[in-house]
Amino acid sequence: MLIHPNPDPVAFALGPLKIHWYGLMYLVAFTQFILLGRYRLRLPHVAAKGWTREHIDDMLFYGVLGVVLGGRLGEVLFYGLPYYLEHPLEILMVWKGGMSFHGGFLGVLIAMALWARRANMHLADVYDFIAPLVPLGYAAGRIGNFINHELPGRLASPDLPWAMIWPGQALPVHPSPIYQALVDGVLVFFILWWFASKARPRLAVGSLYVILYGCTRFLTEYFRTPDYEVNVLGLTISAGQMLSFPMIIAGGVLMLLAYRNAPPTSKSA
Repeated sequence: MLIHPNPDPVAFALGPLKIHWYGLMYLVAFTQFILLGRYRLRLPHVAAKGWTREHIDDMLFYGVLGVVLGGRLGEVLFYGLPYYLEHPLEILMVWKGGMSFHGGFLGVLIAMALWARRANMHLADVYDFIAPLVPLGYAAGRIGNFINHELPGRLASPDLPWAMIWPGQALPVHPSPIYQALVDGVLVFFILWWFASKARPRLAVGSLYVILYGCTRFLTEYFRTPDYEVNVLGLTISAGQMLSFPMIIAGGVLMLLAYRNAPPTSKSA
């Protein structure tokens, strides 16, 4: 059994300005977006679509806005609306309460649609390009949650070698942010990176990410203390599972359409 290291959420201070680890994890996420994006430019099927470094930089600017605005609004609307109505100033404190992935996901979809229109790029190509760049950024965010000792897991057996005593709790729990960083983030990245290494039908890569994240998040939610739960047809599901299930369905439908509408040469890729 392990003990949560409970590090100081503040990485360092510059006078009155405090730099939080959670914020630095977002910097890591945005940096890896640029680096992995530039690596993808080397792939022949990616370069053939005319992608450039300037495109990546521009998309990052729009993506940052989508992640921050969508993620924070999603956290407020999906997980804590009554609380934030009573404490509206805390909406701006992104290091307190964090960000909602599903809100950030929707924010990025909207931001990329705006950028694609401005850059005269096909929206499906944009989604396919950025999809493999997302999972490791997500993993960095979950590490930030762990440092902030947020998102504690459900009770775990003391015999589980990695069961962890969470700050403020007496009984061991599953370290759910680590689970989600490894499964929803790293595992999804490797699968998606392999899939995107070859030419696929338009929107297939983006669709696969939606499917993979929806499935892995639905699974890892079983180990995380739910923000709240609902009863659907006699089954109890968490808020995260409720938000992830539509992703699985939508991703599956989009994947079918991607392969059905692909030219014959793309279907065998």
